[in-house]
Amino acid sequence: MRSRGSCNTADKTEMDAHFKRTDRVAEQIQKILAVLIHKELKDPRLGMVTINDVRVSKDLAYAEVFFTVFPDDHAEEAGQLLGNASSFLRKLLARQLSTRITPKLRFSYDASLVQGEKITRALMADRKARPRQEEEDFGP
Repeated sequence: MRSRGSCNTADKTEMDAHFKRTDRVAEQIQKILAVLIHKELKDPRLGMVTINDVRVSKDLAYAEVFFTVFPDDHAEEAGQLLGNASSFLRKLLARQLSTRITPKLRFSYDASLVQGEKITRALMADRKARPRQEEEDFGP
């Protein structure tokens, strides 16, 4: 009898292989979509779209595609355009993907780069203000 918390080697190997497969499929989808979006979607409202990450469900039914766009104030519109083009992109993706199932695509704006930039600016501003504070505290 096996306890609930234990995991034998065969189960662990199977789990590792499963996660590796989804990671490989996600990476392949990311590369293909990056090319397809730039070559096949001709809408000028889309702007410069970068595919940052793709996460694929365990059963390969869905792929969450994280993107950024420049300028970032077009993010909502770009998300709608990509969402509208998802079935078209999925059809093109199916032709290049070597899987039995082609995941349904869901596009999500990745705000982490914008947030990271804001944090960096705040840290730089703080760093510039610090030497002035030290001079005021200790004198010249």
